Amino acid sequence: MSGNRSACRRASSSRCKLGLGVLRRENRRFRGTGGVSEDNGALGFRPAFRDLNTGDVYLARFADGTPAPCHVLDGLPSQLVQCRDARGRVTQAIAGIVSGFVLAGHFYTREQAAEYAASH
Repeated sequence: MSGNRSACRRASSSRCKLGLGVLRRENRRFRGTGGVSEDNGALGFRPAFRDLNTGDVYLARFADGTPAPCHVLDGLPSQLVQCRDARGRVTQAIAGIVSGFVLAGHFYTREQAAEYAASH
């Protein structure tokens, strides 16, 4: 985690790190397909993040730990946080974190969730 905003700006130029801009682009790309929370929540999907480095999965949570209805970075464990803004909100995760969903204990990428939603 870096408190240095210029370091965060440099880090945010890396396309392999999940940040607020990436989440917005993913939401636009998958809107209407079942690959976003508003389209798949009725099927039981919960927004989550997967650490590709460890395989660990984390449900999306607000900073106070309560479950979030969409992908929110603020509830990520501190070891997964690359950058925070001046108010302390998470703006970027470390490399290897991807957004997706959990259904019945299994992690689905956005693509997989969209495919599932299309067939159910």
